[in-house]
Amino acid sequence: MSRVIRCGVAQMGGIDLAEPRAAVVARMLALLDQAYRQQVQFLVFPELALTTFFPRYWYADLEDADRFFERDMPGPATEPLFAAARRTGIAMSFGYAERSGPRRFNTALLADGQGTIVGRYRKVHLPGHADHRPELPFQHLEQRYFETGDSGFRTWPLLGAQIGLCICNDRRWPETYRMLALRGAEIVALGYNTPIPNTDYDEPAHLNMFHHLLSLQAGAYQNGVWVLAAAKCGREDGHQLMGGSCIVAPTGEIVARTLNDGDALLVHDCDLAMNRLIRDHIFDFSKRRPQFYRDIAQG
Repeated sequence: MSRVIRCGVAQMGGIDLAEPRAAVVARMLALLDQAYRQQVQFLVFPELALTTFFPRYWYADLEDADRFFERDMPGPATEPLFAAARRTGIAMSFGYAERSGPRRFNTALLADGQGTIVGRYRKVHLPGHADHRPELPFQHLEQRYFETGDSGFRTWPLLGAQIGLCICNDRRWPETYRMLALRGAEIVALGYNTPIPNTDYDEPAHLNMFHHLLSLQAGAYQNGVWVLAAAKCGREDGHQLMGGSCIVAPTGEIVARTLNDGDALLVHDCDLAMNRLIRDHIFDFSKRRPQFYRDIAQG
C-alpha cells in the first residue's frame, strides 16, 4: 500500500562570518514558505544552518567561539522558525552548534508540524583535527570545537514514518545507515557543510561529488531508505563548500538534485512503499547473519 510523504530539501548558499542570525533565519523562512506553497510536509535544512562553517577558524580561547553556539533551542533568534512550522504545519530538521552546559556538540534537531522538538542527534563522526595548523589554506577544527556525539543513532515517529538523523561526515560511514535502518528508519535526513578542496590529502576534484553521491546512493539502496541530503554550499567567507543536495530513493536512484550553489528547494513525493520493495526482496534484514559480523563492532 502506498504511503506518500511530500519531502523537501532546503539547500542554502554560503553564510558570511558577519551575517547576523536574523538574516540567516529570514532566508530559512523564505525557503520554508516556498515549501509551504508546494505542500511540503517535511523539510530538511543543512548542518550548521544558522552560522558560517566556523570550524575553519582557530580560536585560541574556546569561549571566543561561543557566539556560534545556541544555548537555548528555540531561542530569540530561532523562534520564528518554530512559529512558521506551527503556522504551516511543516515538520523540519536543521543543524546547529549546541552548547549544553560546558559541553559543545554539532547537533541536528527534528521538529513536528506544531513546532515541537521531538528528537535531537549529536554528530558521531567528527572529521578534521583539534590542533592548530596555520599552514593550511583553511582549517577543519570540528574535533576542537565539538565533542563526539553521545545520542547514538535513533529514529523518531513523525508523519506516519520513522525518521532518522545524521550529519555530514556520518553519511560516508555505512554503519550510520545500517544502525538507523535497524531502528526502523524509513527516511534518513542529513545536512552537510563539506569544504573543498580536501585539506587532508590531494583529492582529485572529480572525486568530491562522486564520493558524496556514492555514499548517499549506497546507503539508501543497501538499507531500503529514502535519503534527504541538504547542503550549505557555494562561496562562504572566500572559501568553497560543495553542493549536490539531493533526494535519493530506496532503489539508490537520485530523484531530485540541485544544479546550483545557492538557496534552493527540492521537492519529491516519497512513497514509503518503495522501502518495502528493497527490504522484502533484496536486503531482508531477517537474513542478516550478525554472528559473522562481530569484528565490525569490536574495534
